[in-house]
Formats: sequence, structure tokens, C-alpha cells
Amino acid sequence: MSTDDRIRKQRIAEELEEPAREANRLAEKLGLDPFDVNYWVIDYDEMNELIAYGGFQHRYPHWRWGMGYDRQQKQTQFLGGKAFEIVNNDDPSNAFLQESNEMADQKAVITHVEAHADFFKNNEWFRMFGTSPDAAAMLERHSETVAEYMDDPEISREEVEEWIDHVLCLEDNVDQHREFSTAQEWQDESATPEEFAEKLEEMDLSEEVRREVFDEEFVDEMSDDDGGPTFPPEPEKDVLAFLAAHGKAYDDDSGKATDYEEWQAEILELLRKEAYYFAPQKLTKVMNEGWAAYWESMMMADERFAAADEFISYADHMAQVLGSPGLNPYKLGFELWQYIENRRNRRAVVEHLLRVEGVTWRNFSDTVDLDAVLSALEPAPEMADPAAHLGELDADDPRVDADNLAAARDGEIDVEQYPWKVLTYEGLAERHYSLAKPQNRGFLKRAGQEELEQVSRYLFDTERYDDAEAAVADVDRTAGWTRMREIRESHNDVTFLDEFLTPEFVDKNDYFTYEYTHTTQDFRVTSSEAADVKKKLMLQFTNFGKPTVAVEDGNFRNRNELLLAHQYNGVQLDIREAKQTLERVFELWGRPVALKTIVKELDEHDVEVARRRDKEPEPTEQGKLIRFDGESFETEDLPEEEVDNIAATEIDYDTKPDDWL
Repeated sequence: MSTDDRIRKQRIAEELEEPAREANRLAEKLGLDPFDVNYWVIDYDEMNELIAYGGFQHRYPHWRWGMGYDRQQKQTQFLGGKAFEIVNNDDPSNAFLQESNEMADQKAVITHVEAHADFFKNNEWFRMFGTSPDAAAMLERHSETVAEYMDDPEISREEVEEWIDHVLCLEDNVDQHREFSTAQEWQDESATPEEFAEKLEEMDLSEEVRREVFDEEFVDEMSDDDGGPTFPPEPEKDVLAFLAAHGKAYDDDSGKATDYEEWQAEILELLRKEAYYFAPQKLTKVMNEGWAAYWESMMMADERFAAADEFISYADHMAQVLGSPGLNPYKLGFELWQYIENRRNRRAVVEHLLRVEGVTWRNFSDTVDLDAVLSALEPAPEMADPAAHLGELDADDPRVDADNLAAARDGEIDVEQYPWKVLTYEGLAERHYSLAKPQNRGFLKRAGQEELEQVSRYLFDTERYDDAEAAVADVDRTAGWTRMREIRESHNDVTFLDEFLTPEFVDKNDYFTYEYTHTTQDFRVTSSEAADVKKKLMLQFTNFGKPTVAVEDGNFRNRNELLLAHQYNGVQLDIREAKQTLERVFELWGRPVALKTIVKELDEHDVEVARRRDKEPEPTEQGKLIRFDGESFETEDLPEEEVDNIAATEIDYDTKPDDWL
């Protein structure tokens, strides 16, 4: 880096010190608890490189990074894409700001990043990998290890890169719902039947214990029908761990399976560890991006963190983020978090109104003036505009930050620029109460009879109000934000969508499904029903949107072959890609490999008849076994009883609605 570049970046960094500091303080005032964040100013090429590297400066040598860098450059050059930010899950987190972006963009990135850092720190799925991942150091160690192997004159660089290719084909085939453990720890917990029998002998158990605990029936269950050992006892989702424990490398010269070389075993394990590190980010993409977009909007727009001369630029920034085509996790997540906040606030208001004397769920609409209620829910003038009412603020009011109020009155705080500084969390919750915002005023009025009855059924008559005004005055304005933080801590995308993608949300936001139809030979809208929309979206996020494949048998047909099973959920595999993956798995297993799946078969005659009747043909589901022996493939049909354990059930996410529109 030249001296001029260094000086320029230093100047930009100094300009961003105050926004970064104040954004962190505002985030904490709003109830967030982020990791500390280190901000780095980088240029355009460095940003593209970091994006290609997944947000880290040091990754193992491999062609995939160059491909990612080239794709990012072309996207910017030809599609008008713009890199706003990149932040990694680490303690402290590291965020990178592109020097060429405008100040409005930089502030938007900083507020966005503070929310991401809060999500990283507090979501339990990120803690599955460890409370302090130290990811940058881990990935740098991995890069050095792989580089050393590639530089070793006794090891072919091409072999190392090809081995990485084999492993990367399975990088999403880990058990993302289980806490990370090393392959050795995993192996110790999952002994093969032979190892289990040996351990029983070593334990020197009494005949009574052996008879009561490890009886013959128990031991027999660990053998297959042919009498040979079968393992694992249950399908194993962590395919990489299974291969690390039991796999072998295929040696072309001898034509046999041989034990992994030291470098092969170590690279497989470090890539598996990286897969576990990145898994939470894939598991929570909608939640995490929506969370960051929500708090960024709150800080930049509602708290006017974007200055008056920056707001138009910021609005354009946000429009680009939320307006991206396709399945946009920012937009979907942002809308869902707003819905969750509004729904919880509505419930709190309804609970209070149903405690008013004379109000029941049956006469609610006739006896409650909801327009008056909404007016009463608007923030007090001194909360809405603290700068204009500085002299009226009471230091003893729990909504007021007494220390900062004194500093503001002494001229030490610019309340015009930072009005939030003189308010507490409770004051900010009232200032930004969602139901009082113009765009949300219809939300309370949409409370239907079913919801009112449900709330009333579980309502304790511990406190009654004489009128609606008294009830509204007692409403907790922090209820929505509190509920949001609870959800942020415990959910992932699948549970998030399953719980909150309600009929009300789908209808309000005009979501629908579309499918390819054989009748018209194009894509058509097929349903706007909430259940169908949910099924369609859940398919995109279950197992990262990838097929769920597990190890069913490591001694298939008592021949040391590997049997993988695809958990069919109504969506069939791409057979061509499945075969390419089996070729990679063969190199990691060293012996023949097979895959059990279900495919949909359509008879051309049935397709033509259905087209003439303007209906969709009903496919036949057929079990298949695809086997690769290192040289060629063979495919056989499986009887229904052999695929019962992988067939779709009523809880699977079949996207086809009963009646096509």
C-alpha cells in the first residue's frame, strides 16, 4: 500500500470514528448487546477479495476464491451491484467499509453491523460452535496448514486441491443441529458394532450386569439381516465425520482402498470444522439479515442517524437492499420482524382493553373506540421530540436518562443531533412504539374475533380498569422489543418461518407460490394460501435448501460399501448432480458407494392426456438405488418397503397444492 493510500484510508477512518462510537451507544440504548466491532477501511479490490473469502483475510489456497472474486467483480461491473458491507462472526467482530462509499452508506453499514454483532453474540445457534469462536485465527491456521502441504515436495499440489474439491462437495452434509465436536470426539461416541463388542470385553462386567443391560437382543439389533456388523445404528447426518472416522482413500495404482495420508485426514477435519463454523450463518440468514435491516432502519431513519443531507442517499441504499429480486432474505426478514413486533404489541393492548369493565371479546368492536386508543398510544410530546421539550423533561422519569439530561442542559450533548441520548430504553420504546406509526395504525383494527376470544380465554382477572384510557396508560411499550429479543435468541430460519409466517402475514404482504406446470409448459402462480407459501419457503431453508442426505449403512450388503440415504420430501434429486457427487464420495470412502432415493416418473401418455384436460399429471414415485464402483454406475428399482424410511410424510414440505389455480 502506498503512503497516499494509507493517508487516505486513515482520514476516512477518523471521519467514521464518531459514527461508529455513537452507533454502538445507540444500539445499546435500544436494548442490543453486540460484540465489540473493529471497523476497517478498505478499497474496492480488497472488498471484492474479502467477499470472495467469506469475510476473512486468510483462507486456504484454492481455485474457488478466485472464481468468487471474478464473479463479484463482474456483478459490480455489469449488473450494477454495489458492495456495502461485510462482517464476520467473531469476538470481536470485524467489519469492512469500502472507502469509495458515501457517508450515508458508511453510517448505514455501521448501524447494520452493530445489529449483526448483537445477533452473533446472542443467538443460540451461533453458540453451538462455541461462545468465542476466534474465527480469524482459526481460519488463518487452516490456511497455513493447507499451504504447507501444497508446498511439500513429497505431496502433489494437484492432489491436495483435488482432495479439497472432494470434501467441499459434502461441506453442507454436517449435523448443524448438534454442537460441534472434533471427528475424534465424534468417533469415540459412535463405536462400530465390532468396537462395541471389544469394549464390552474390556469392561469386565459381571454376568448380571451384562444380562440386564447388554442382553442378546440389544447386541443382535446392532447386526444386519446377513449377520454382519451394521453401522451406524441410526442414520448419521454428519457424513464428513463418518468419513473421517471410517473412510479410506482410493489408490489408483493398486486399485485398492488405503488409509488416509496424514494430510488427507487433517484437511478433511479442518474443512469439516469450517463447515460447522459457517453453518449458523446459513441457518439464520433470513432472521439475521432481517434483524440487521430492522435496527438499521430504526437508527438511520427513525432516530435520524442519517443527517438531512444524507437521507435521500440512505433511502436509495435501503431500496437497493430491500428491492433485490428473487427470494430476498433482507426483505422477508425485515417484514417478519416488523410483524412480530406489531403482533406482540397488539396482544398487549388487547389484553389491557379486555380488562376494562364492560368490555368482552364479543362486544369489543362495538364498545372500544380504537381511533381514540391509537391516539392515546402515540408518544408523549417530550418523548417524540426531546430537543424541543428539554426543559420539560423530568430527571426522575424512568423514561429519561438523568445523567445525559444534565449534560444536555449544560451544552455538553447536542440533543438536536442525538435526541436519543437523553432517553432511556423505556423512553425510546415509547418514542418508537410500532402501533402508533402511521403505516401500522390498521394493525390493531385487524384483531379478529378468533384472536380476541383466544386472548380472553387465557386472561387472568387480576386487574380491572374503569375505562380504556386507564388501560392504555398501563400498556408496556417495551413488549414488542422484548419479544423480538426472545425470538432472536432461540430461533433459526426454519422455526422462525414455521411460527410467524401466518395467514395474516401472507395475506398482508401478498406472498404466493409458483410452479412449473406440464399443462402450460411454463411457470404459473399456483397458490396464495399461507400453508402452501410456508411449505415453499421452508424448502428453501431446511438443511440450507440442500437435499438432506445421511449415512444409512457403512457395511452395505456386508461388503464394506457405503450406503447414503436421501430423505425425500417431495422434491427429487438432480440425478446428474447426484452421480457427480457419488464420484467424489467414492474418493473419500475408497470403496463402492450407493445412494438410495425416490424419483418422480411421468408417462408421456399421461402427460399428454392431462394437458388436453387442462390438469397436471400425477407422477409415480419410485425408489431407486444408484451405485458407483469407481468405474461405472448401475441403477436399480427398489421395492416400496425398502424406501419407507426415506419417503415423504404428511409433515414434509410438498409444494404442490391440492387444487391448482
